[in-house]
Amino acid sequence: MKLRTGTNLSSLLFVGLLALCGPTSASEADENAAVAASRQWLSSADEGQYGQCWDNSASFFKKNVKKKDLEAKLKATRGQFGDLVSRKLKVKQFKTAMPGAPDGKYVVIQYETSFAHKQKAVETVTPMLDKDGEWKVSGYYIN
Repeated sequence: MKLRTGTNLSSLLFVGLLALCGPTSASEADENAAVAASRQWLSSADEGQYGQCWDNSASFFKKNVKKKDLEAKLKATRGQFGDLVSRKLKVKQFKTAMPGAPDGKYVVIQYETSFAHKQKAVETVTPMLDKDGEWKVSGYYIN
């Protein structure tokens, strides 16, 4: 399991990668809720609260990625980039199927991000509608 710029953490963690599955429709409310969940998750990561990231992740993700592993990988990766400078929503796309994940409702979200030590990055965050009816992050990738 790796989390480095441009490399795979795991097929699970990278449920956030854009899939070749065709998009279907989603309500604006669903997309807005998914974006809000992604921003909350990213805020925890920005503050170095990596355990909180795991706590706020989808149950599917938690079953497949140990909390300590996520904390270690995020600390190693995000730590080298330094503090967040800016983040701008680039694209969001609703999906009902993702590679290596159960069918469901997903929103693949990409942000153009700048950090103190990495001026141009693209963060891909994929919230999914979890069993409890809440949007929670099921994948994160940074390139």
